[in-house]
Amino acid sequence: MGQLEGVGRRIIAAIKEQIHSGAYRPGDRLPSSRAFAAEWGASRTTVTAAYGQLIAEGYLVTRAGVRPIVAQGLAAKTTPTPASPAAARHLSGFAQRLLSLPPPTPPQAVKVTDFRYGDLAGDDFPVLAWRRALTKVSLRRKARLRYADPQGAADLRSALQGYLWRARGINCSPDDIVIVNGSQQGLDLCARLLLDPGDTFLIENPGYMLARHAFIAAGGIAVPIPVDGEGLCVDGLPPGRLVYVTPSHQFPLGGVLSATRRRALLAWAAASGAYVIEDDYDGEYRHDISPIPPLQTLDPQSVIYVGTFSKTLSPTLRLGYLVLPAGLARAFSEAKRLTDRHSPLLEQEALAELLASGAYERHVRSIRRKNAERRAMLLQALSAECGPAISIEGADTGLHVVIWINGVAADREAGIVETARSIGLGLYPVSPLYDPKLSKPQTAGFILGYAALDTEMVRRGISMLATVLTRRQ
Repeated sequence: MGQLEGVGRRIIAAIKEQIHSGAYRPGDRLPSSRAFAAEWGASRTTVTAAYGQLIAEGYLVTRAGVRPIVAQGLAAKTTPTPASPAAARHLSGFAQRLLSLPPPTPPQAVKVTDFRYGDLAGDDFPVLAWRRALTKVSLRRKARLRYADPQGAADLRSALQGYLWRARGINCSPDDIVIVNGSQQGLDLCARLLLDPGDTFLIENPGYMLARHAFIAAGGIAVPIPVDGEGLCVDGLPPGRLVYVTPSHQFPLGGVLSATRRRALLAWAAASGAYVIEDDYDGEYRHDISPIPPLQTLDPQSVIYVGTFSKTLSPTLRLGYLVLPAGLARAFSEAKRLTDRHSPLLEQEALAELLASGAYERHVRSIRRKNAERRAMLLQALSAECGPAISIEGADTGLHVVIWINGVAADREAGIVETARSIGLGLYPVSPLYDPKLSKPQTAGFILGYAALDTEMVRRGISMLATVLTRRQ
């Protein structure tokens, strides 16, 4: 059909429509190519080509010397009777659980300052280093282009193993690492491979909603565990198949899991035969002291370490990794093979080049300094503009802080968000990150992400925030 011009395409569409409407019925003969050409003002060659395409698609059948006839089974279409809910096509339990979860809030354009957490500044991306790495690996001509190892490129896993030892103190083998499409795919794989429908899982409250959703979609039953300034509260943990934690920087409140609680959590995992899912989503950013060592370093056989490049390079890159206890890599690799074969190989090889050359670690040091400057401006502006009207939580590490509006009830969060948006300020409340079945905080709170802003935008945004809070009093 790609060889037919406009007239031929219109002839084909017209004949199909006449068949579907019942003007031509199964067994009816079509006009000769000469007659059809005269009717349409087209050449016989065009009509013959159109008939040939319809024969190829199964609309017409023909024999030598006989005009084409409409194929059997092509009776006119009838309008289907709407199905009743009981007759609806079946969706799996997974699909039904997925659709029962609350949909994400669509992003909205913000004109002045957007404190949306998880975003990075476009100018921080190492464009030149990334371009050099992509060019270098692209020029390595391969004899064949083929599907690769679902576990991840060997060069990347080897380079990553060295980086994790230097930067996070993790002692692992490249064979323990599986490359995934961002940490979210890693969490989804954990859910599918570690949970059966009806299994319970423990999760921080408040916490990362997409982790919770991944485990629930797999059939898990959430057991929310409260957090405080020392992270997850570990006293009297109930049984569960796994526990999800963000020990280096609890999301969203920012607490760091204390040494005592780390030991207690790992003892619980060992006693119950459960896995600990450690999401180290922004562990590179510890502003005053060295990054906190991961849980994985204390018990590599109980902990699945989830890492990402979304907070150091870009969330659009979609590259992350799992460091797995011995014996789990094959199951995770095979599950990933079924999901997407493997993560994009060119990007894996470019990232391996960045890690091997030292460019990645130079970049991390650079953006760590930039984000420390943004954080300093944020804290200074909050102190100057808001003072005792707010309390700040989780400022020692990571790329966001939480502010509580003293004396303002949590049910006023929505109004504050709308007032802020009306003047071009993006604010994001804490309340949606709490388990919907449990009580939420009494005080209005907001998460302020600053990694996508320059210092002037931070200063201006906090000035606008102070104006909004004054209006809402």
